[in-house]
Amino acid sequence: MKAGDKIQIDFAGKKKDAVVHKVNPNTVHLKVDFENHKGKIVKRKLNQVGGGKKKK
Repeated sequence: MKAGDKIQIDFAGKKKDAVVHKVNPNTVHLKVDFENHKGKIVKRKLNQVGGGKKKK
């Protein structure tokens, strides 16, 4: 996963399209368009969006 990749995330029980803004070792910052807030940056753990190491 790198900046600029387009992914889908779960948000409030719905699928939202997101663009990866920044990737850190354990977290990822995503740019998401909401109805009243276009281009909002949300932060998620890397393993929640399909990247990073899986816990045993």
